[in-house]
Amino acid sequence: MSRVGDMPIALPPVVDFKISDGVVEVKGPKGELRQKIHPRTLVTREGDKVLVTLRKQVKENKKFHGLMRTLINNMVVGVTEGFTKELLMVGVGYRANMKGEVLNLSLGYSHPIEFTPLAGITVQVGKQNNIVISGANKEHVGRTAAIIRDFRKPEPYHGKGVRYKDEVIATKVGKSGAKK
Repeated sequence: MSRVGDMPIALPPVVDFKISDGVVEVKGPKGELRQKIHPRTLVTREGDKVLVTLRKQVKENKKFHGLMRTLINNMVVGVTEGFTKELLMVGVGYRANMKGEVLNLSLGYSHPIEFTPLAGITVQVGKQNNIVISGANKEHVGRTAAIIRDFRKPEPYHGKGVRYKDEVIATKVGKSGAKK
């Protein structure tokens, strides 16, 4: 039995929840999300709660129980509260700005990098070294943050690069000089 999968999902009154043809649809103030239900699980609504159960109590099916419950819960949280990730740019001359819907990054390369975020994702630039990514879909928010971080990953000697706000970079000690 999955402890996560057995917990019911509470539906706030602002959420419109539908199950039809093996697809869960969730609508709320922050947007609309859809998720295909895994065939080994069964999703039912009882009043203001959603329950995820297994069709058969077989060992191979148990791994999908908690997964489906978590995916549906993330959809409900996403359309009501939304998800955010913050990135920091550390380095001399590293900066970002928005030009319409396109994020323009200067990360020490010979050319600026232009990035168009995924649909439904909002990118905001605070000062010039702070990027806030937000949206209703947790997967898309995380993927967008990871793509931006991959443009210039933090290097281990000085810590320069694009990092998550709460990420800790373990810095290495550089060369101290040649021995004679």
